[in-house]
Amino acid sequence: MKLLLDEMYAGLKEYLETLGYQVQTAQESGLKSAKDRDIVEYAGKHDLILITQDQKPAELAQLLGVKCVFISNLMIAKLVDEKIRQLPT
Repeated sequence: MKLLLDEMYAGLKEYLETLGYQVQTAQESGLKSAKDRDIVEYAGKHDLILITQDQKPAELAQLLGVKCVFISNLMIAKLVDEKIRQLPT
């Protein structure tokens, strides 16, 4: 699977490559500071799964039929809460 990391997730590239994914960042793809629609259209044109934390590109991806993984702040908060609750007291 090939992924396109939105700007805020560029730091995940090496981790995801280690897990076996082919990964491009928005910056590497010439999309630094690009409009949300341009990023989504690029992902669609190149058959990439967009990974983003921003709701607008996630919604645009849904409208345009582009594969997308939306990592919301709520998802992150729940993960942090779960990890905190697993810590020994």
